[in-house]
Amino acid sequence: MTDAAIAKSSASGAAPKGSGLKLAVVYVTCLFFIWALVTNLLDPLLKTMKTVFTLSPVEANLTGFAFFIAYGVMSMPSAAFLSKAGYAKSVMVGLGGIVLGCFIAIAAAKLHTFALVLTALFVMASGITLLQVAANPLIASMGKPEDSSFRLNLSQAFNSLGAACGLWFGANFLLKGEIFEKGITITQPMREQALGFVSNVYFAIGVGLALFILAIFFVRHKITQAAPQTGQFVNPLTALSSKWANLGAIGIFLYVGAEVAVSLNLLLFIEQAHVLNIAAEQAGKMTTFFMLFAMIGRFAGSALLKSIKDYVLLTVVAVGAIALCLVVILTKDMTPSAHDGALNLLLATVPVTTGLIPAFAALLIGLFNSIMFPTIFTLTLQRSSAPASATSGLLCMAIVGGAFLPLVFGKIEEMTGSKALAFVAPMACYLYVLWFALVAKKAPTHVIEEGVAAGH
Repeated sequence: MTDAAIAKSSASGAAPKGSGLKLAVVYVTCLFFIWALVTNLLDPLLKTMKTVFTLSPVEANLTGFAFFIAYGVMSMPSAAFLSKAGYAKSVMVGLGGIVLGCFIAIAAAKLHTFALVLTALFVMASGITLLQVAANPLIASMGKPEDSSFRLNLSQAFNSLGAACGLWFGANFLLKGEIFEKGITITQPMREQALGFVSNVYFAIGVGLALFILAIFFVRHKITQAAPQTGQFVNPLTALSSKWANLGAIGIFLYVGAEVAVSLNLLLFIEQAHVLNIAAEQAGKMTTFFMLFAMIGRFAGSALLKSIKDYVLLTVVAVGAIALCLVVILTKDMTPSAHDGALNLLLATVPVTTGLIPAFAALLIGLFNSIMFPTIFTLTLQRSSAPASATSGLLCMAIVGGAFLPLVFGKIEEMTGSKALAFVAPMACYLYVLWFALVAKKAPTHVIEEGVAAGH
């Protein structure tokens, strides 16, 4: 049976059941783990690039920009490719893009070229974009419609596990060497050693993913059979005609921007003398808790969504994230000597924090981030009047927010001299997420599918 025939049989209700469906879910869930691991190597990589190439805060955050700008460029083409080629082929091509990016990163490390590092990150992210466009609606549709938020949150829990592994893996293998010791004079051999670690890490990932592509090839029919796909081309631009697709896209843009801005700068924040005053490798390992908290939140969120409405839970976590950003903003580095005017008056009337309090608050943001992405995604898919692949393409394109908010974060830091005050940027994003959750309550919903469904 051809992929197209299998896709058509799936659309007509002949989806796999029992072990066939379970196997498809397992492989799709593995994709969530994989792209999270690759994505979260960005955090320790930013520290490596900043140190090796002596970059400013904005220049260092270009690593995030190069990676997440791919979502803006490649999501719509990915949605078009998905609607025509199907889920299994899209997954294999997406994984192939990550492998290609890994080997470009190896070349960049050998040539000591920061611009080529950025190119490698863009290529990797292009592959991940195609994976996300395919996997999110796929896992959301694998079962009862009313449980779609539960399934996506559960898969995103493994995404958080992959993210934690990426942070831990990166801290152990990218942040070693004399170059990261405080107060040391950096030499060329130190730079070469650090870039050698970068090369080794991406070689291991590239080889591992090449083997996983082979595994996906052997079960491609199972995945295709489970897909909510007609096999017909869908114009991804049709999502722009849907009010809820656009509102959801703004929500994804701001949420992802907030998460990436916090995650990329978390290591640099907690290693500061007035926070934890620890070495870069130790700080990198501590950032693992950011994603471990997210993983705990997603497993707990999956359970809670069985009895609590998704928009209610989204409201709660948005409020929590806003409160934690406020705690971080009041960190002790905001002194009258560094700021003036109305801000000095504010600082004279509110308590400031230092040490473990701001560090723990920043790390705990991960817990409240936990269910935001999958819940915004499914709330949007259930309310969008556009086909699922088109809506998914627009939502994945909105992940480009991860390219821009870190630059805003870095610019605020440069202007104020305070990493703590830069948390104003993610806090503003969480305020929109709160509004989105509140207005989603009254909007009509429908079953997630390729055709436009009637609301109910």
